[in-house]
Amino acid sequence: MAFAAVCPVLLSLLIISFPTLSLPAPEDVLLQFKRSLGNADALDSWVPGSHACSGWVGIICFDGIITGLHLSDMGLSGKIDIDALQSLRSLRTLSFSNNFFTGPIPEFNRLGAIKSLLLSRNQFSGEISNDFFQRMLSLKKIWLSNNNFSGNIPESLMQLANLMELHLEGNEFSGRIPVIKNEKLVSLDLSDNNLEGEIPESLSKFNSKAFEGNPGLCGKPLDKVCPGKEKPVTETISEPPPPPPPLNEKKSGVGLSMVLWTVAGLVAAVVLLTAIVSSRRRRDDDFSMLGKENVGEAGRVPITSVKPMRTESSKKGSSKRKAQSSKHGLGNLVMLCDKKGEFGLADLMRASAEVLGNGGLGSAYKAVMSNGLSVVVKRLREMNALEKDELDAEIRRFAGLRHPNILTPLAYHYRRDEKLLVSEYIPKGSLLYILHGDRGITHGELNWPTRLKIIQGVASGLAFLHSELASYDLPHGNLKSSNILLSSDYEPLLNDYGFHPLINPSQVAQTLFAYKAPEISQQGSISPKCDVYCLGLIILEVLTGKFPSQYINSAKSGTDVVMLVHSAISEKREAEVIDPEIAGSIESKGEMLRLLHIGAACTETNPDHRLDLREAITKLEELQV
Repeated sequence: MAFAAVCPVLLSLLIISFPTLSLPAPEDVLLQFKRSLGNADALDSWVPGSHACSGWVGIICFDGIITGLHLSDMGLSGKIDIDALQSLRSLRTLSFSNNFFTGPIPEFNRLGAIKSLLLSRNQFSGEISNDFFQRMLSLKKIWLSNNNFSGNIPESLMQLANLMELHLEGNEFSGRIPVIKNEKLVSLDLSDNNLEGEIPESLSKFNSKAFEGNPGLCGKPLDKVCPGKEKPVTETISEPPPPPPPLNEKKSGVGLSMVLWTVAGLVAAVVLLTAIVSSRRRRDDDFSMLGKENVGEAGRVPITSVKPMRTESSKKGSSKRKAQSSKHGLGNLVMLCDKKGEFGLADLMRASAEVLGNGGLGSAYKAVMSNGLSVVVKRLREMNALEKDELDAEIRRFAGLRHPNILTPLAYHYRRDEKLLVSEYIPKGSLLYILHGDRGITHGELNWPTRLKIIQGVASGLAFLHSELASYDLPHGNLKSSNILLSSDYEPLLNDYGFHPLINPSQVAQTLFAYKAPEISQQGSISPKCDVYCLGLIILEVLTGKFPSQYINSAKSGTDVVMLVHSAISEKREAEVIDPEIAGSIESKGEMLRLLHIGAACTETNPDHRLDLREAITKLEELQV
């Protein structure tokens, strides 16, 4: 009894005798961190007496809690104070890309809860211990590219179960690539190092570009066979080999006539060419990658051409060629616009061609004609819903469209089984390629103002199509990043639009991307709001920088950006899903989040809850850089 009475008194004395323990304020921790840096003028907004979540540049907060430091492109140097960062228990993302930090990698492994670590384009050097990443089990993104790291790739790095993006390109890593069995890994680049040995089978699904610049590497997906292994047979055909070409054939190039139609006397050569092209396509095809399961294959890879053997008929005059075309049922080429000059079917048949790829609508080729004009020829399949005169009227309607964000056709060719559509070749390529295929080249240009410009241009072009093709159930019907071409100044050009009434009804669901809208699979309901869903997906893809799993039929690769963003909004952590490459633009953070919400509103599952296109356009036009 006496002891029970005394205990509260003793506890009170103990509490009074010891000072109260408290953690330092986050602002004090950040100011300590700032003092360890050199050339920290970019952090002038970090001042005592103010709140870090209210205007401090590079600070990412959620409900008043600091969750990220995005300090890219700020000219920072000096020491990264890990002791200070360790006091910020809520930190999840760190980005120090494109600064001037040097020396060994800091002890980021003391920050076990970090999900994203971006250190690209600094001057870090030295080896990284094999167990460095062993306790960083939450890591999803690691970008160490373009530094001076050396030694072996740490095995602990390849054993992270949640890792989705790994970029080590542009360093001096050597030795063999550790085996990785992580199925979540969707983005990989190990190029331009000193790696050697056989590429692990689990990484063979990635594009060959991820391994280029390592002379000692071998195995798939590279064309270099490892010593002691027989070269896999990928181009074997059952047909007899073609006869040798004439002795006077010295140049290379693929005649479009050979690629597009079977020429009498060259059947065996065409079969061989088809086998070669299809084997190359399986590795590096940009268009066909939408049917694959690998985000790493989002690049344009030209295929070396072989000039066709000349026949006597190909040496004759133009009238003779026209007669030959008519004889084989090829008809002629219908010119729709001569702004790039006039040309005929015979010119295309004699042109050197480069296979660009194969998509849902058919094959695509880049043709360079004798006068230097470059065009894209699309060989369209399953487009027999209309008779010839009706199809002619529709395609001429497309050719009459005039808008800065619409690519109009130059010519077309009608054939009962397939059609050819000719349009201007745009050198910069597609939005898909720019976003996912070659980020290194475009890093400096693919900033927030450029991305907003692209999205607003896409929306403007889509609104124009919805006005001009208002009678269509799907005015565009095939809006996705591979069908958005970018001019030299990043002005978007919409392509492959208005095909819905032209395609065979039995094939339309497999051909047009708008059929990925949830209401079609759930209720079979088709409306212009399916295009709005596709617009929303573009917005989310551009903002997050992630390859959408919606582009892949099996959806086993890429990221479900719709689910990602909607979940982040419901959990009030929207800032975490913004692409780190642009998230450092703190002055534009509010506009980015507004755009994210617009994209989410465009991708609502229920079309009745989805934004109308006019509403979306109005909201997008209000956004500013």
